[in-house]
Amino acid sequence: MKKMTLKSVFLLSAVITVSWLVSANPKAVTYPKTNVQMELKKLSEHVYYVQGGAGIATENEGFVSNAAAIITNEGVVIFDALGTPSLAKRFVTKIKMITSQPIVKVVVSHYHADHIYGLAVFKNLGTEITAPNGYADYIDSPIAKQRLDERRKSLAPWVNQTTQLIRPDIVIDKKTTFVLGGLHFDINYLGTAHSDGDLTLLIREDKVLLSGDLIFEGRIPFTGSANTRHWLELLEKLDNSKLSALLPGHGSVAQDPNFAIESTLHYLKTIRLKMKHAVDEMMSFEEAYDSVDWSEFENIPTFNSAHRKNVFGIYLSLEAESLEE
Repeated sequence: MKKMTLKSVFLLSAVITVSWLVSANPKAVTYPKTNVQMELKKLSEHVYYVQGGAGIATENEGFVSNAAAIITNEGVVIFDALGTPSLAKRFVTKIKMITSQPIVKVVVSHYHADHIYGLAVFKNLGTEITAPNGYADYIDSPIAKQRLDERRKSLAPWVNQTTQLIRPDIVIDKKTTFVLGGLHFDINYLGTAHSDGDLTLLIREDKVLLSGDLIFEGRIPFTGSANTRHWLELLEKLDNSKLSALLPGHGSVAQDPNFAIESTLHYLKTIRLKMKHAVDEMMSFEEAYDSVDWSEFENIPTFNSAHRKNVFGIYLSLEAESLEE
C-alpha cells in the first residue's frame, strides 16, 4: 500500500470536512431554478407578501397561490409555503434581502398542494411549522400521494422525487394566540371548510387578516370536496369591521375586505341555491348545470377551468346532505 504524503492527508481531510458540512447543513440543499416573476410587496408596517398568478395549479411553474412574511424584531413568521420548493426558496431569498432576522415559524392555512410543497425549504432551515387539525386527513390519504406523483410530472423539474410531504410540528384545533417581537398573532381555527382543516392568521397591530383559501379575490374559488355549508357559515360570521387589509390565499390584496368576503359568499350561495333546487327536483347533474345561467361569473379568471367542477362537487355534497335530513 502506497504511503500517503502529508499533502494527501490534508486534501483528504478537507474533502471529508466539506462533505460533512454539506450533509450536516440543511441550508446547502439546492433546488431547480425557477424563472417566474416574484415581487415581494409591502402590505403593512410588518407584513410583506408575494402574489401568485391567476391560473390553474400547474401554470406559472406552480406559482398560483399567495404567501406572506411578517417581520418582527425577534424573527420572521411565514404564512403558507407556496406550491414548489423552488418557489419557497425564491421567497426566502427575497425575505433575506430586507431583513437579517431568522425565519422562526411557518403557519399553514391548510394542506393543499399549492400551499405546502414548499414546506421542506423551511423545515431545512429549522423553522417550526404549525398547521390546523385535519391536515392528516389529507396527507395520509391516497389523494395526497397521487397528487404528488402527478405534480412530479406536470411541474417537473420544480416538483421532483426529492419533494416530500412535510408534517407540522404543532397542530391546533382551537383559537391560539402567540406573541413575537411585540406583535400579537391570532390563529383562528376554522375546522372543515375549504379543506379538511383550515385556519386564518390575524396580525392585531397591523389589522391585517391572512385568510388562506377561505377567501378568493379576483378569481373563481376552488371548492373541490369542501364543506361549503360550513364555509358559508364562517364567512357570514367573519368580523371584518376593524381590518385594514385582507390577503386571500389566491388573488390580489382585498383593500375592501367586506367586498372580497361578499364576493366569495355570493358565489358559494348561488351555486348551493341552484343545486339545492336541482337535488330537490331530482334533476341529473347535466340537466341541473345546463338549466342555470352562469354568465355573471364567466368573465372571472379560472371560470373555465374551475367552475363546472365546483358545481359538480357541490351538487354531490347537497345530495349527501339531503340524505341526512
